[in-house]
Amino acid sequence: MKTFGNNIKLFVHMIGRARLALLLATISLLCACAGNDEQQTEIQSLTSAYETAKEAVSRSNYRRGIQIFEAIQARYPFSDLSRQIQLELMYAYFKAGRKEQAIDAADTFMRENPIHERVDYALYIRALSYFESEAGFLERRFKKDITGRPPKDVALAYSSLRRLVEQYPASQYAPDAQQRMLFLRNRLAAYENHVADYYLRRGAYVAALNRAKNALEEFNGADTNDRSLEIMIDAYEELGMQDLAADTRRVLALNFPDN
Repeated sequence: MKTFGNNIKLFVHMIGRARLALLLATISLLCACAGNDEQQTEIQSLTSAYETAKEAVSRSNYRRGIQIFEAIQARYPFSDLSRQIQLELMYAYFKAGRKEQAIDAADTFMRENPIHERVDYALYIRALSYFESEAGFLERRFKKDITGRPPKDVALAYSSLRRLVEQYPASQYAPDAQQRMLFLRNRLAAYENHVADYYLRRGAYVAALNRAKNALEEFNGADTNDRSLEIMIDAYEELGMQDLAADTRRVLALNFPDN
């Protein structure tokens, strides 16, 4: 799987000299009403602040970087400069562990700039902010099964990644998004099966059938699809629907011959 760090390096490279030149041009326009000396001072001050904030973020001093970026954004809230700062902030929020603010910044950016060329990046940050990449340290240490743990924000991460892949297939973030979707699809399908099995063991066969069907339809290709079919077979048999049980058994044998 391509690492998030590699993607960010690509992003930083893309906003290098060209982005800085655009930033300087934008600042010049913002300061055009001032006198020459004042304008030059303003440009130097904002450019210095911007570079200081980027340097702070690059050194993992996210708190400092966020403070400076927020101050610049507050001064020029409705400019091209503000849009660039929003992109910088959503990344800094994400790296600082301020998930809610990263999501809010991404949502605001997409709402205000629906056709901007960096919407794919905003979707990517939004998805990563929701993403549950793996179990916690203690769960890994003791190999605790997290299948029965509600996926919480996983569905939101999945929907953001899916939107990124479908709407921006040429995005540099699409390959990584696809890999993360595989993990999330398995996670969501496993939870649906967990709930379906819960219903099955308690005699709620229709509810079990519906959850197992949902796991198959919504997360086709997940590594637990065979378990979904097994639950469906059991539910059909308990409901006296032997023909449907036999049909489902044939589907299971055809697609999972080693089951």
